[in-house]
Amino acid sequence: MFRQLLHKFFLAFSAYASDAKDSDDIRFKKVTVIIAALAATLIYFVYGLIYFWFNERGVAIFTMGMSVLFALAFASYWKVRRIYWHMYYWQSMQIIGISLTHILLGGFTQSGMVIIWLFTVPFVSILLDKAVNSLYWLLAVVATISILWLLYPHYLRLENNFPPLTLAALGTANIMGFSLYACSILFYFVWQNEILTKLVLSEQAKTESLLLNILPKDIAAILKNENRIIADQFENASILFADVVNFTPMSASMTPTELVELLNEVYSHFDILVEKYDLEKIKTIGDCYMVAAGVPRRRADHAIAITQLALDIRDYVSKHKFHGHQLKFRIGINSGSVVAGVIGKKKFAYDLWGDAVNTASRMESHGSGGFIQITEDTYNIVSNDFNCESRGKVNVKGKGEINVWYVIDKLS
Repeated sequence: MFRQLLHKFFLAFSAYASDAKDSDDIRFKKVTVIIAALAATLIYFVYGLIYFWFNERGVAIFTMGMSVLFALAFASYWKVRRIYWHMYYWQSMQIIGISLTHILLGGFTQSGMVIIWLFTVPFVSILLDKAVNSLYWLLAVVATISILWLLYPHYLRLENNFPPLTLAALGTANIMGFSLYACSILFYFVWQNEILTKLVLSEQAKTESLLLNILPKDIAAILKNENRIIADQFENASILFADVVNFTPMSASMTPTELVELLNEVYSHFDILVEKYDLEKIKTIGDCYMVAAGVPRRRADHAIAITQLALDIRDYVSKHKFHGHQLKFRIGINSGSVVAGVIGKKKFAYDLWGDAVNTASRMESHGSGGFIQITEDTYNIVSNDFNCESRGKVNVKGKGEINVWYVIDKLS
């Protein structure tokens, strides 16, 4: 309940003190300075009433005047809106006002140690200003107290109209008031810091999630922590290409939105299957879907896992219609040595290169709709786990005639 009321209170001040274009840091500084100015206005006014009550009229008039000066600064902010000017004005007026109150009341004990309020100046500066400026204000306060101590024997008066019990009460009130003031500012700082920290962590999580959607987890970690070219040789990997049959004529009969929605629906399910088998989606190229196994994490069952993925893709597509269309995919798989890495400085992506990749692409482009075509290299690895049917030799561009097989189903 208290936290909610405090939140509404600070929101109201934020609306008064800051502008829509302000960053969170500037907004925090503006709100804090305005709250400090308002608090000073109220505190000087209350102390003025106390001094009037005990017949210290000169000090009362002075503190009331200080209250008016702070109130004017508070009101002028609406037009001036120069945050650092107001902050330095507040700090300077604090040093002047507290020092003169201390002198007019007769010194340290006779003023109820009102001088302790001087430390609000560097305290606020530490929260809002540059570190070096905070040090300057701290030195200014220490210097002021030292000068007051040296001049103490020469004050015009060393006693006032306050009874001893009242002086003790004022001393206690000053210590408690300063502590409450400091804790309130610090609480607000910590509270805002918690909000900003949660916001930063939330944005960091979004960025991390986005990065992991683009790059493999291991590669993302390297990019974040190391400044080097990422390129690795993988002797044993498998690559799958899946492409929609007759995609071009089909796309001509669809609107762009329908086409993108269709591909998104199909490939979103493919993504789920890829995650299921802990494989690595490399990219989509138009209507072509590319997956790899054994990169960037090496695994002995790379060919078996990617072949099982191919069967799941084939079976899923054959049993579903997408926006009224029955799709067929050509699927090609090859196994072998690849180079994997990230190139470029902008819009980079994790990619694969090598003859094994080119051959896998040829397996897809030279395949038939609804079939999974694999090379001999892949067949030699998966033949004990999957029922494969020889297609004989196929003439592949750049490779000549090579033996290929169709994967029919998984062996019991």
